[in-house]
Amino acid sequence: MDNNIIKIKRALISVFDKTGIVKLAKSLVELDIEIVSTGGTARLLADNNIKVTQIEEITKFPEILDGRVKTLHPNIYAGLLSRINNSDDAETMKKFNVDEFDLVIVNLYPFQKIIESTGDLAKIIENIDIGGPSMIRASAKNYTRVSIVTDATYYDDLVKKLQEKGGLSQSERMLLAAEAYKLTYSYDNIISSWFENYLGSSVNSVASTEIIEERKLRYGENPHQSGVLQINSQSGFGSIEQLQGKELSYNNINDIDAALQLIDDFKKDSPTFAIIKHANPCGVAQRDTLVASYVEALSCDPTSAFGGILVANDVIDANTANEIVKIFSEVLIAPAFTDDALKILSDKRNLRVIKFNLINNEKSDNKMLKSVLGGYLIQDRDQFIIDEKNLKTVTSSKPNSKQIKDLIFAFKVVKHVKSNAIVYVKNMKTIGIGAGQTSRVDSSKIAIQKFYKNINEKKQRNGCVIASDAFFPFSDGLDEAIEFGAIAVIQPGGSIRDEEVIETANNAGLSMVFTGYRHFKH
Repeated sequence: MDNNIIKIKRALISVFDKTGIVKLAKSLVELDIEIVSTGGTARLLADNNIKVTQIEEITKFPEILDGRVKTLHPNIYAGLLSRINNSDDAETMKKFNVDEFDLVIVNLYPFQKIIESTGDLAKIIENIDIGGPSMIRASAKNYTRVSIVTDATYYDDLVKKLQEKGGLSQSERMLLAAEAYKLTYSYDNIISSWFENYLGSSVNSVASTEIIEERKLRYGENPHQSGVLQINSQSGFGSIEQLQGKELSYNNINDIDAALQLIDDFKKDSPTFAIIKHANPCGVAQRDTLVASYVEALSCDPTSAFGGILVANDVIDANTANEIVKIFSEVLIAPAFTDDALKILSDKRNLRVIKFNLINNEKSDNKMLKSVLGGYLIQDRDQFIIDEKNLKTVTSSKPNSKQIKDLIFAFKVVKHVKSNAIVYVKNMKTIGIGAGQTSRVDSSKIAIQKFYKNINEKKQRNGCVIASDAFFPFSDGLDEAIEFGAIAVIQPGGSIRDEEVIETANNAGLSMVFTGYRHFKH
């Protein structure tokens, strides 16, 4: 038997999320464990005929300041912090008639949910938990004697261990302490990040938030790498629902992230369909119907689309589903599905079907975090969406209204293509995409090669437009586009050779617009 087991005799319970707490408390009482509790938790237990001691009976002081002060008292914290086998502590506890707590059950005010649901400053501030983190830290610090539980999923396991051996071992208490400090760390970080965002501070710290769900993955990018998905928001992955198919892999999740961010830029547009492969779009199209959008998106690069991630901004109907099941795809993502569509898709049992809510950028975490050796890179998300008012025509020839629509569509797409990125568009459809090359000219050549391989119709290239994620450093970047048949160009501008590039465009009769915004995606 583990001689480091501390027998549980007295528990302190103070929880905001009361999931499972009645069941747990009944089990504790059956094990002759005294329960001390606070406010709403105590009332809930009493209403369920569970014997409970109100916190005021211990502190000899009522809750004050609308509940801001209730557990902050020496009779509580001495009970949490008194050290095991310490004669001075024992004498002090006896002198002041304070009893020890062996078990503490605490969770925190849902600060993350509050800031996602309201902009009311007073309400946000009131939902900064003080007593909860204090009790958690005190209990975790004193893990040699105290067991601290902060996660309702552990309740059943706790009861089982108490039934078997009356308490927890030191190693078990230490693990719980580690989890407790992880919670307070993330909780403090979300509060700190909110203050920084509210004040408009620059990015200078890791934008950590409370982890609301954690999913262990089979492996990471490769089988020899471990992988975990941590969800810290009700937006993005916090909003998706998998309706069918195999479990999501690390690479699936990475591609889905790229797909969700792309389709978010088209959430207010006509039916739009995109196909993602290795976090790059390989086809995007916008038509009057979703099925037409899918067919046109697929035609851009059907080879790359095999085993890809499909994403739409509209409801998947039966017609669209019938087209989708003709080829192998890993994932299908949409805001909704008709019953007929789901029946058709169910024949593809391994196809992962994902329902999602269109991302609300105003409420989602706007920070991006990337690990580097020995540290992190942190930046704001690229949430800029191009609009006609952002366009500055720099050539003699001006784009007409139809060309402007294609240019804006192309620049939305190129934002989500790995740099160096080139996108060719005709009639709100990608006809060639060049991604991730070390040379912008090479990206343009690859985009053109893909067109000739997959579409190869003169009428679809003549009169097309081209988008570049960054400026053209040399005029040769346009030469391929001119020869291909492009008639309009959209790019950020800002090169020291802008005048040379503009002259090349003018000589060829191209329209060129500058956006003033770059979309590097390394």
